[in-house]
Amino acid sequence: LGEWLLENLLADVLPRQAYQLQYTFKNGVTVDSLVRLAQGSVCIDAKFPLANFQLMLQAEDEPARNKARRSFLQDVCRRIDEIANKYILPDEGTLDFALMYVPAENVYYELTMAQPSSKASFQDVNAYGRKRKVIPVSPNTLYAYLMVIATGLKGLQIGKNAQMIYSQLNHLLHQLQLFNNDFAMLDRKSTRLNSSHI
Repeated sequence: LGEWLLENLLADVLPRQAYQLQYTFKNGVTVDSLVRLAQGSVCIDAKFPLANFQLMLQAEDEPARNKARRSFLQDVCRRIDEIANKYILPDEGTLDFALMYVPAENVYYELTMAQPSSKASFQDVNAYGRKRKVIPVSPNTLYAYLMVIATGLKGLQIGKNAQMIYSQLNHLLHQLQLFNNDFAMLDRKSTRLNSSHI
């Protein structure tokens, strides 16, 4: 479901040539999606661990909820490690960070609001993600990221078009100068011919 939602979101915001689904690197690793930018590519992983999150929601008391929350956050940290190790590949043209797609806003909220405490004894997932350069994104925050990327791509295209127009105008100017030189030469010859007939 996460991969399907990610695919639809990418298709809604970015031009098709700006991303690739199920991209396989030279080392054989396949990422759910790769977004191409001028500076490099960004990997987005959509395989997200939800089993312990569902147990947390179904827990009947606070100790069971804390146990499931701890397991859920440990699952997320393991997923962050997998993403960092598999998809941050500067030698293959990626930027030095990756995105972890969290398929639902309530799950993303739990991640961003989870604060470690001695009572619950779980890791600060946000700090861990920053340390490993893996950024969790929800459907809404990914949409915002993609809109910024789309705006940048449009600006890049405008820049390329402006360079092409500038090049064509320079070519036209050169052609006009050649025409002007030819016309001036014809004018001089015509003036000489007219003066020789008089």
